[in-house]
Amino acid sequence: MGMPKLQWISVHVEKALRLLGQCWQPTVSGDSESLGHHGVSAATVGVSALAQHLLHFEITSQVPKGLDKHVVSSKKAQADWYRKLVEAWREAKPPPETPEEAARLVIETLKRDKKADVEGLLTFYGLPLPHTLVELTAEAPTSLPMGVEYECETLPVDAKAIVDGDGMTVYVSTTDPRESLIVPKDVQIAAIQRSQARAEKNYKKADELHKIIIDSGYRLLAINNEEILARKYRIRLRGIDAPENSMPYGEEAKEELTKIVQGKCLRVLVYGEDRYGRCVGDLYCNGKFVQELMLKKGFAWHYTDFDQRPELAKWEKEARAKRVGLWASPNPEKPWEWRKDKREGR
Repeated sequence: MGMPKLQWISVHVEKALRLLGQCWQPTVSGDSESLGHHGVSAATVGVSALAQHLLHFEITSQVPKGLDKHVVSSKKAQADWYRKLVEAWREAKPPPETPEEAARLVIETLKRDKKADVEGLLTFYGLPLPHTLVELTAEAPTSLPMGVEYECETLPVDAKAIVDGDGMTVYVSTTDPRESLIVPKDVQIAAIQRSQARAEKNYKKADELHKIIIDSGYRLLAINNEEILARKYRIRLRGIDAPENSMPYGEEAKEELTKIVQGKCLRVLVYGEDRYGRCVGDLYCNGKFVQELMLKKGFAWHYTDFDQRPELAKWEKEARAKRVGLWASPNPEKPWEWRKDKREGR
């Protein structure tokens, strides 16, 4: 026999709650005020909020308060939406885990309802609107493409390590076969001595030893109650150029990249270094090509001066046609021209 309805959806509410804050950042501002007065608060947003409300509807047959401010249909119609969504959520294998997946489920389930109502429901939960969703076409390569110097698998990416819409700092465990061969001897010794110092509760000495490790381009990271010695890499996404943080759409581009990679382990194909010592590479997150996502969502330009791949030009063109992201502006400034003007003091 299958799992009872309430038990089934409760399990997935719990799963959605665990996902909250790991994969993306809230798009709806708020604090501790009730949902009924201010829509969805930052504490219960997106996938988690939708899952909770579906559970609540199963128990009470009541739609959430505050939804009326976002949709035009009657309470009866709203109840019909939630009945359909409960069934669709239950049948989804696997159930939605990301804002994009939840938005697609809502759009497909309510495709015969009014467009304004569907978009209003998505807005209520801070989920992506239909025109911002993208279909990905690039597949992660099964063998290394021409020009790749090496590849690495990162440890989970910290949101604080995202520099802007096309750059970040990542760490690779020294247990990686390639990394294990190149760890400096003094770093290995410092790591062992630091462990001993911490066991002896000599934290001052431990901090001094960790500084030696950090100054050498490494760091000891606590992951799953285990300290891992990892090498630091600064990454520049190959082939795209996002707006600088202080430019229009700069912060939005940074937030989008954070949403994609935060808490995830990335596959990085490194093609070389730029003049700033950053590794220039292609990034894959759960099999998705990160540059494709950034271009199709309109948060980056194709950087033609350094990369002539036709698919990147095609993806930028698609975003331009949809007028998503920075292309909502009639004449967005190119980041390389903005940087040139800054260098020249204009």
